[in-house]
Amino acid sequence: PTEGKRSLKDKRILIVGANGRLGSMVTRHLLRTHGSDVKEVVAACHYIGEATTRGYGRLSYEVGAEDGVGSIGAAWSSEEERNASFEYNPQVMGGYNLNKLRVVEVELLNPTQVNTITENVDAIIYCATDFEGNRPRAIASLNAAFLFRAVASPLKGRVEIEGVRNCLEGLTGGMNDRRWKEKGVGAVIGSVEGEKATSVKSTEPTQFVLVSTAPDVFKEFETPFGEFIGLKRQGEYILTEEFPSVTYSVLQMGRYDERVEEGSELLYEDAEDDTVVVDGVIGAKDIDSSNNKRNDGKQKRINRRDAAKAAVEALLDADLERKKVQVYTSIR
Repeated sequence: PTEGKRSLKDKRILIVGANGRLGSMVTRHLLRTHGSDVKEVVAACHYIGEATTRGYGRLSYEVGAEDGVGSIGAAWSSEEERNASFEYNPQVMGGYNLNKLRVVEVELLNPTQVNTITENVDAIIYCATDFEGNRPRAIASLNAAFLFRAVASPLKGRVEIEGVRNCLEGLTGGMNDRRWKEKGVGAVIGSVEGEKATSVKSTEPTQFVLVSTAPDVFKEFETPFGEFIGLKRQGEYILTEEFPSVTYSVLQMGRYDERVEEGSELLYEDAEDDTVVVDGVIGAKDIDSSNNKRNDGKQKRINRRDAAKAAVEALLDADLERKKVQVYTSIR
């Protein structure tokens, strides 16, 4: 890499929630734009309770795994002939960099599994959520697994909170192990001691990019675990306050809207402090009214593919390091 310029050269990047709509697009964008440089892209597909194929089709489609030469037999054929198959087509798929992709499954609420997938990782883009698109999934589909988890273990089942903490603990633990092996105990960074990282090279990528939500996107959605925006802000607090050794960027995305033209200029705005502590619990105070008044009732919006681009670019954008920003391309 050019001296002083950030690079993903020989880096292992973990995308958490890669089987989601945004996460699959982040995986695609990272492979297509930096695939020749990175050491590996680890696409972590999150599940609740039992592993599921949900979302794998979306990820497969986005990264182009289905663009090869394919065949499938008629429905009345033998089982062997019915099976679909795809063969790698170098003329079509040569620039997809699929040789750099590794897909893993993880239950984000299981620290042991998370420690495994974060081993030897240089940076994380966290897209995982318990919610679907612009609606909390537990509300949108009355998912029994989410509702059961909320009742049975209300403080141990939040991907937005415990999932974030597990990933951060895995990341810092892995970094400490590597630095111990490379330079000895004096080089180990602390995630508890309250010391900020001072030895991160200027060419290193931001270590944790957290995809969050702008305050006016979900209004007052209540979930089985509490107010949705409040959950998001708790996750942000964990990242920014409890792990000072980790370099980060928090991207509060505008409302996802596929009607917004893709490829529009990314706009960034410093995030307002909309947190409030009630009975020791971090939540979000209502600033919707002031936002709506300022924007004449309109909302910040962004096409998902542009949101994916913003998440990948944040790894290399020094101006966004240790900042919380709202990201959007349009107000409508």
